[in-house]
This record gives sequence, structure tokens and C-alpha cells, in this order.
Amino acid sequence: MSVFACAELGFDKAPLRRRLAFAVIGTLTFGLAPAFGFDGTTSNAPEKIPGNFTDPQQALRVGVDDLKAGDAAGSLPALTYAAESGQAIARWKLGEMYADGDGVPRDDVKAYHYFNQMVEDYDEDEPDRRNLSAISNAFVAVGVYCLNGIPDSDVRADSRRAHELFQYAATIFGDPNAQYNLAHMYRVGAGGVAKDSVAAIHWLAVAAEKGHPPSEALLGHMLFTGEGVQHQRARGLMWLEFAKDAAPDPKEAWIRDLYQHDYELASEDDRQAAVAMHDTRVKGTPPPSPPGRNFIKTFLRPLGLPLLIGSAPPAQ
Repeated sequence: MSVFACAELGFDKAPLRRRLAFAVIGTLTFGLAPAFGFDGTTSNAPEKIPGNFTDPQQALRVGVDDLKAGDAAGSLPALTYAAESGQAIARWKLGEMYADGDGVPRDDVKAYHYFNQMVEDYDEDEPDRRNLSAISNAFVAVGVYCLNGIPDSDVRADSRRAHELFQYAATIFGDPNAQYNLAHMYRVGAGGVAKDSVAAIHWLAVAAEKGHPPSEALLGHMLFTGEGVQHQRARGLMWLEFAKDAAPDPKEAWIRDLYQHDYELASEDDRQAAVAMHDTRVKGTPPPSPPGRNFIKTFLRPLGLPLLIGSAPPAQ
């Protein structure tokens, strides 16, 4: 039986591709393990591959076209063939589908399987530059699965591996979601990581400069309250305003609530200074490139913030 685990193994001298694979999944190597069937069983890869596909890239195009046409369920045979043949984008699409329950029953173990294949196959010596954004997102997704584990499965929590994956994606890929999650771990000491407000502020600032709303919000709150730094109430309100304006999604209501909470505590001088800073920044800097897709189901939200009582916190 294959074991999906974020287990600890020695890998100091191993190449990064093998190092990350073993760091994340312990004893399982998908290239050697039986293929994972859609019904939860295992089978040999040739039995899973539809006979009408002979070219992985062609299958990927067919699967993507089906998705664009709104036929998520119909895209499965083509995407599965392409994914099992090594197409990174097919693996990412299938991971998203199973994580979101889009056209298939939600299944985080299968989502983890596809995302983790991308992590396993990444080779820093010969990176697939065409698909770096998807690969970076996969690192983040696997990192959060490792941080939280998956209930009722063999995917067990391993915070050290989660931290390693976030750190790699934050530094090598410059991924703002990884930078935010890394800051979150430092801020609250999640998963056994030592609390370090200075490190949290650093990573939040890096991601905020890219226009990442959750990072802007949490950075603003920490500056406003003086958490880990001297109080910078006006600058904190400025970042909170940027975050609020960029977070209309109902799932990001905590950002708007946080802005309102700190705004009501601010003095009139703080508010006016924040407006001036906001306007100066808008005029003096080009709009940031939008960050990559937020993997909502694995996205960490900050803990211990005002007005978030009763929200479901991420597992520690």
C-alpha cells in the first residue's frame, strides 16, 4: 500500500528534484507506485489511458478545450492521459478540479497526488520555464497539505516540510502566496516554527509590493498595531486601504473587516496621513502585476486578528 506522507527523511546530499520528492511524500515515489484510479483503487497506468489518445500534448489540448467549453467531466480522460504522460499543466488542472470539486467529487488526496507529481518532477537544474507559475502554485498547495494534513487519509501533517516548500517557492519562484503563508507561520509560530515577527513583516512586505491583498492587509495591521515593529499607524492604514480595495470577493470579507476595525481606532491625523500616502503611492508607482491564482482551499488566513472570532482557523 502506498503511503502519502510528509515524512522526515535524510536528503542533504540528494539533488533537489529527489530531495523535494522525498521531503514531501516520504516513502512513496509516484513513478514507481501503482497508478491512482479515479474510483480510489490502484491500477497499472496503461489500463487508465484511453486508447484514442497517442500524443500527450494533443490530449492536453483536447482536455483544456473541454474545460473551456464547460465540460469538466468530459475533460477527464484527455487530462488524465496527459498528466500520466508528464504534462505539468494537465496535472495542475486535475489537481484544481479535485481540490475544488469541479466536475468531479472533491478529493483532496487525488488533488495532492497531482500537485505532488509536479513537485517531484521539478528539476532546478533544468526548470520547465513555460510552466513555472503552475509549478510554483503546486509547491504552495503541497506545502499547505503538508502543514495541515488531510483528514482520514495517509497524508499526514509535517510542518517542517511545509515550511521548506513555502520557503523554496517564496525565494526561488517569488510566489506571493508562498510568501504570505511563510509570513503566517512566522507570525503565529504555526506548526512548531519559532515565532519571528521581523521575518513575518519582511515576507509580508515583499508580497505586498506585488499587490497581494492578504499580505497588504496583514502587513498593514501589524504596522498599525506595532506588532513586531514600532507603530506606523498611518502607513498601516495605507496598506489596509490597498488591500480593501483589491478584495471584493466574499471570501475576503476578513480583509474589509480588518480595515474597518483599524480605521475606527485611528485618529483623524492618522487617517489623513494614510490618504496622502495612498495617493502618493498610486501616482508614483505603476500598478502591480496581479498575483497568481489563490488556491483558496489551501490558502492560510491569519489567526488572532480582531473580528475573526468564530471563523474556522487553519490547522496548526
